[in-house]
Amino acid sequence: QVQLVESGGGLVQAGGSLRLSCAASGRTYGMGWFRQAPGKDREFVAAITWSLGWRYYADSMSGRFTISRDNAKNILYLQMDRLKPEDTAVYYCAAAFRNWGATTPRQADFGSWGQGTQVTVSS
Repeated sequence: QVQLVESGGGLVQAGGSLRLSCAASGRTYGMGWFRQAPGKDREFVAAITWSLGWRYYADSMSGRFTISRDNAKNILYLQMDRLKPEDTAVYYCAAAFRNWGATTPRQADFGSWGQGTQVTVSS
């Protein structure tokens, strides 16, 4: 288990950008971002493996969102560009401790979760 602390959420106009950060207290196999909009299930956004930097994206966000990590500081980032009102959600950082395989990771692959940070995109 590691402790995860997200930051960087806020209010932005449609078309704008935000960068989320997640500080991890230790090293993991990989980390990811999920989000949950009001009245909807939590969904996968992006993930990255810590050592080799393999990236995975949800189809709807590929090209607008970029996941990255700073190995030295144990910080995960999510750069979100061309934001849309439907991107409004609470964004969660999560840590995985085992290889989730070659396919898109699932929520069950992640063992530690942050408290979430609110992103609101106004139209």
